[in-house]
Amino acid sequence: MKLSRRMILQGAGSLPFAIASLRTGALAQSAPTAPSEVPPILFVHGNGDYDALWMTTLWRMESNGIARDRMHAINFNDPNARSDDKVEQAGRSSTEDQRRELAAAIAELKRSTGAARVALVGSSRGGYAIRNVIKNGGAGDVSHAVLCGTPNHGVFATDDQPNSEFNGRGAFLRGLNEGESEVTPGVAFLTLRSDGMDKYAQADGRFIGKPGTPTGVSVEGPELKGATNLVLGALDHREVAFHPRAFREIYKFIAGREPARIAIVPEQSVRLSGLVTGTPGGAPTNRPVAGATVDIFRVDPETGERKGSAVHSAKTGADGRWGPAQVEPSWSLEFALAAPDAPTTHIYRSPFPRSSDVVHLRAARPLGPADKDAGAVVIMSRPRGYFGLPRDVVLLDGKEPADVKSGVPTDSTATLRLPAGEVGRNIVAEFNEERIVARAWPASENRIAIAELTY
Repeated sequence: MKLSRRMILQGAGSLPFAIASLRTGALAQSAPTAPSEVPPILFVHGNGDYDALWMTTLWRMESNGIARDRMHAINFNDPNARSDDKVEQAGRSSTEDQRRELAAAIAELKRSTGAARVALVGSSRGGYAIRNVIKNGGAGDVSHAVLCGTPNHGVFATDDQPNSEFNGRGAFLRGLNEGESEVTPGVAFLTLRSDGMDKYAQADGRFIGKPGTPTGVSVEGPELKGATNLVLGALDHREVAFHPRAFREIYKFIAGREPARIAIVPEQSVRLSGLVTGTPGGAPTNRPVAGATVDIFRVDPETGERKGSAVHSAKTGADGRWGPAQVEPSWSLEFALAAPDAPTTHIYRSPFPRSSDVVHLRAARPLGPADKDAGAVVIMSRPRGYFGLPRDVVLLDGKEPADVKSGVPTDSTATLRLPAGEVGRNIVAEFNEERIVARAWPASENRIAIAELTY
């Protein structure tokens, strides 16, 4: 039987996945948990990201019996790294900032659950914070460390930019990787990586703005001596954390058994809430935005047209929170976000099968010079992965967007700019077998539409 991508993503059937390629270091450790002893789990996002990316992973964990209050996803205040780790930079964090925030989150999860140790799961830069905490006094608090696409030997390894945390020859990574083993004893380590599709594990520098220049790293860069190292095939940088295939390995390593299901089990009634964040100075932060309005509409999944008035309306206070909103698990939704000093952003989403308190909303980037002649701007966004041809079918208004490149996936967004006469049209965004319809709102009113893909 041929498996469609939707069957894989939704987890139809039992476990329709090929066995991963296993690369185990000479000092690799086995996961210590008995099947019935699943520790609390703390999820750690990557550079420029936020905790909402773990939403589908949390749903899958819940669908396998892990209680929601036994899990937490951290939201770093300033998720972007500094250019120079030793020099303060507005709206950006140092490795020490992230270590300190993560240590506090570990302590809080231990307190709230009464557990002696917790499991940590990190995407990309989040793995740096995990390793930093464990190596610098936190090993006794951590049972498992799962590092997904973390550039453990750097995005580059060169003699310039010695204080970049992403430099494999820099002080930060040399400190983490020193010694015969690159992992800390007493903690079970797993790394998940791509087999060539991760743009941050490439031998050529074209993805860091230096085409033709060797980076000094390879596709094996995320692996660690002493860890269990798995290769998940042709998944991209984010998919090795958020894809259903990655979920299977994360769950199996921490729980000590296969998950009972990959599918997300729907709830009869769904409650949604979250945080409004912003991009002051152009850098995304996870700090709350006050005075933003959030209106939620039920929309027709075939046309994107609103079905009646707003089902929920809220204005954020100092904490930036909105909700809870009560919706049905079959509803396609439009989130209309009006935040200070940002375009009004209309975010279109496929149905939410389960409740979530991490439905975080961030306004679209400001309209720029490239948009000056556009009557409407529609963005297709894939937060949990990147677009890449020819492996994906990517269609925006029936065409392959010009900014989706072939080869290694490099973009998580694709943009369509429409002439003024096309304002008000409904645009179909299709990624493989996921389909979302968004309205083309007038750019003259400082509005942008985003079709946000779940997977």
